[in-house]
Amino acid sequence: VNMFSIGLNCALGADLLRPYVQALANNTNIAISAYPNAGLPNEFGEYDQTATEMSDLIKEYLDRGLVNVLGGCCGTTPEHIKHLADLAKDYQPRQFTVQAPVISI
Repeated sequence: VNMFSIGLNCALGADLLRPYVQALANNTNIAISAYPNAGLPNEFGEYDQTATEMSDLIKEYLDRGLVNVLGGCCGTTPEHIKHLADLAKDYQPRQFTVQAPVISI
């Protein structure tokens, strides 16, 4: 099976998701995707993390070269995604070795 990427989305904000993204990046040779929430939901089920706060946390992903694809899940807005895109344009995607497809009979 040829996969485009492996990644994580939802459940956690960018700060809590980072160690899991790091583990994927350290242990695979395919593209990594990350779609964190805008923080964790508050007691009303709403997400309070601003676009600036989220992009500040995602900067560490980019500084460490952890991801190839970025996005947002629960609580993110077009403003959040614009901040991520503006940040990511100054970085190169994660580098990895492309593996030959596995053929099983």
